[in-house]
Amino acid sequence: MSLFSGLIDESAKILLNPKKNFEEKLNNLCNVLHEKISYYDWVGFYFSNFENKTLELKAFSGSPTDHEVIPFGKGVCGEVAVSNKTSIIPDVSLHKNYIACNINVKSEIVVPIFYKESNIGQIDIDSFTFDAFKEEDMLFLEKISKMVSREINGVKK
Repeated sequence: MSLFSGLIDESAKILLNPKKNFEEKLNNLCNVLHEKISYYDWVGFYFSNFENKTLELKAFSGSPTDHEVIPFGKGVCGEVAVSNKTSIIPDVSLHKNYIACNINVKSEIVVPIFYKESNIGQIDIDSFTFDAFKEEDMLFLEKISKMVSREINGVKK
């Protein structure tokens, strides 16, 4: 069993825990991903504020960031808010629209979270390693995104 398949099961247990609210579940999920995957040096969830056209940080694990609110279109997260597509940046220093959150970050992956076909947020992962994220990371995080979306669906019923 790969690390990712074990983490899918662990993530499902976190998200289905009836004793925790949604934000606690997201924080627990961030902590597990940050602790169990050595190159996931910062893990966060941003959610859209459509009225202000911004993303707002709701949960994270890693160093605190000044970027708790990001305008749509700004940085990798803001780009994904507009494009609705996963973005893998192998070297953030070469990305013209990159927002530096930590000088040690070398690569980033951002995966959108959809609810009722609308991009409502993102999973954002930073790594201190160049070209850290591969297709396996993308597929894993897209599964996590779907699990989070199902939990939102359960919350909003």
